Amino acid sequence: MSRPDRERPGPAGPLLTQRAAIVFLLAALAGVGATVLTALSGTVWPVAVSVGGGTAASAVLFFKEIID
Repeated sequence: MSRPDRERPGPAGPLLTQRAAIVFLLAALAGVGATVLTALSGTVWPVAVSVGGGTAASAVLFFKEIID
């Protein structure tokens, strides 16, 4: 469902803005770091991946607010 008040980028426009790309990159790095640290602490890998996913989701919200 598209909103009429938003401009659509042209066909040659970027898929993500620079801000969104940086937010997702930092969130991915935080998630991978949390996953690695959790796995190295001796927990099983499904728990480590779950912790990393939660960290990445929280990091998106955090970095979205602080990067302007």
